[in-house]
Amino acid sequence: MNKDPTATRRDVLKSAAAALAAPYVITSAALGGEGKLPASERIALGQIGCGGRGRADMRGLAGQGAEVVAACDVYKDRREAVAKQYKGKAYDDFRELLARDDIDAVLNATPEHWHAVISIEACRNGKDVFCEKPLTYTIREAQAVLAAARRYDRVFQTGTQQRSDPRFRFACELVRNGYIGEVKSVFTEPGGTSRHCNLAGQEVPPGLDWNMWLGPAPWAPYNKDRCVDLWHWWHWRDYSGGLMTDRGAHDFDIVQWGLNMDGSGPVEIIPPPANSKDPLKYRYGNGVILEAGQGGWGRTLKQGASVVFKGTEGEVWVWRGGLKTKPDELAKVKIKPDQIHLVESSNHYGNFLECVRSRKRCVADVAAGASSVIVCHLGNIAYWLGRPLKWDPAKQVFPGDQQANRLTSRPMREPWNLYESAPVDQGAIKLV
Repeated sequence: MNKDPTATRRDVLKSAAAALAAPYVITSAALGGEGKLPASERIALGQIGCGGRGRADMRGLAGQGAEVVAACDVYKDRREAVAKQYKGKAYDDFRELLARDDIDAVLNATPEHWHAVISIEACRNGKDVFCEKPLTYTIREAQAVLAAARRYDRVFQTGTQQRSDPRFRFACELVRNGYIGEVKSVFTEPGGTSRHCNLAGQEVPPGLDWNMWLGPAPWAPYNKDRCVDLWHWWHWRDYSGGLMTDRGAHDFDIVQWGLNMDGSGPVEIIPPPANSKDPLKYRYGNGVILEAGQGGWGRTLKQGASVVFKGTEGEVWVWRGGLKTKPDELAKVKIKPDQIHLVESSNHYGNFLECVRSRKRCVADVAAGASSVIVCHLGNIAYWLGRPLKWDPAKQVFPGDQQANRLTSRPMREPWNLYESAPVDQGAIKLV
């Protein structure tokens, strides 16, 4: 087991290969029986990130038939508990897990500052990926993850589960088929951005590899309120974009889906005045205005994860658990066979596993995840700079705005380097 993050990938591969060297025996379980799929149909899964969200995702994947064989986390008690639960092997270095050639796919449920590096390395090692939202910490990372998934021909599901909710799909089909007329505006309420952290240092608890938790983020002293779980680390800019990327990854994903903007995005971002509770505004090239409220968790709409599409002939309001329309009868519409039907998925985990077998693209493919998270990052950059921004969604740059373009990426702490992990063209990468 290698705890040194500066170790070379070759060292890690040698270590993992030695650990796995053993005679191969075909057992009766490998042939199926006892309620199990035969080995040729089973999907061996490794879990990277064993916190609360990761454990929930893994229950969902295991419930759909995945075979959990490995668990990795920087917290010793977490990885050992998951490994014991599923009778797998525990790892403290994700590179050792990825080096196993008997693992088909991985769940990446780490904090978002780790998403890109781990997802790219998984693709390089021939693993399909289920990555929790938000897909990445920066715009440039979103481009690089997409490039890696395509280069290595990997199945990749982004954890924006609302694409597998029939209410959200139906709402987007109503919009896409013109049932509310010409779309004029959309409203949602992801919340605000993250902030800088200056918490005092505390003693690192036993069983935590703090240096590895930080990974590519800047070095900082341990404090439990930096990192204990999602409700802590998403506050801080070194690790997260705040509610804008946490909730926004869901909300903007449905906006993009409903507006047929996967692979594209807005052309202008207008932040509210300082200390104002007014919404952030986006303008799309077709004139649609997206308003993103700062309350978070549906405080204005009174329903979490709400998206409201408003058109010249009606409205669609959809949230987790319900859907309303104006006029009311729109909610009873049956989409006709010759109209637009979006990808249908009744279970996000099951859709991923089905696509691993079929090699088809998932309902929340990496391209959708990339273009949606870029909308989140555009909002954060506008907040941070405190001024309107122009964005070119085709070239994926802020035209003539060097200050804004510098914020599309971030330096990584050694030895982590995004572009050595998966070299990408320094030009724009088409989000398809």
